[in-house]
Amino acid sequence: MLDKSFFNRKTSISAKVICDSISEQGVRLTTFEIEYPRIVMSEFNTHRAVSKNSSSSRAIPVSKMLEHTKNINLKPVYFGSKKSGMQAGDELGGEDLQYAQDVWESALTSAVGQAELLDELGVAKEVTNRLVEPFQLVKVVCTATDWGNFFNLRLHPDSDPNICMLAYKMYQVMQESKPIELKVGEWHLPFVNVGWNGKGEMCYADEDFNFIELEQAIKLSAASCASVSYRTEEMTLEKADKIFDMLIKAEVIHASPFEHLATPISKEIEIENSDYLTVGFINKVGDSNTWQQGITHMNKQGELCSGNLRGFVQYRHLLPSNTCYSFDFNKRMEDFN
Repeated sequence: MLDKSFFNRKTSISAKVICDSISEQGVRLTTFEIEYPRIVMSEFNTHRAVSKNSSSSRAIPVSKMLEHTKNINLKPVYFGSKKSGMQAGDELGGEDLQYAQDVWESALTSAVGQAELLDELGVAKEVTNRLVEPFQLVKVVCTATDWGNFFNLRLHPDSDPNICMLAYKMYQVMQESKPIELKVGEWHLPFVNVGWNGKGEMCYADEDFNFIELEQAIKLSAASCASVSYRTEEMTLEKADKIFDMLIKAEVIHASPFEHLATPISKEIEIENSDYLTVGFINKVGDSNTWQQGITHMNKQGELCSGNLRGFVQYRHLLPSNTCYSFDFNKRMEDFN
């Protein structure tokens, strides 16, 4: 069982808020950049209210991946003792803990060595890098309007200690962050600097604080979120244009990076005496044609939503054909000839 002292230990797990906004209706939208052990990535990915883009073993060169893996020498944050059930028992101590850590480090060294052999044989990084995934930190850009369920489940003594530590660090930095109030027409854009002109209008700037137009800011933000796998240097407007076009003009659109960009919903529909069907769909709420473009549905509380965001229009849902609803298997098989 974890106790409060657990959160004081040193760890490579990190979290920072990179964009924090709140609408005039009081809905808060927060984007984090986090790093945590890939071994709990499946647990993090179960949270469907959260939009995510993460570093990929298919995108990072093998030499860079192995160097990083050896340098960080990542171990689980807690070596609990075995017992029945999902949760571990008390943490090992003394020589047992040291031996367990040594065994883990030996496995890391072996995995790196085998990956180096595969690399020498010319095996693609999408295979070679997989061998060291248990020893990797994964970097993730993640965005949501509703973080409560994540914290409720993961910041808990019964949670896996690695994701528990992550949730604790995310909660702490979120409490320290002060969201910027966005008016209708203003945008939540991760990796883009914002300011206000003499008229009180929001302005956008690149990493060097050069003012840019909204269209450029949107491209810069989306490209930066998409390139979380390999973003090691400044994202220029030229690079952003190229990545943006690759995302939306490809035969198969890659829309997930656009889920982090959003603007407050401009019109709230007042629901009076609305009739709900037993399956939970809204039967009568007035004319849905008055909804702002990009709104996808209304929740049971009568709040307008766009994708997994509440109270904000997600840029993804302003893109035509952002999701495939009519997959043609036979046509796709022609691509494999």
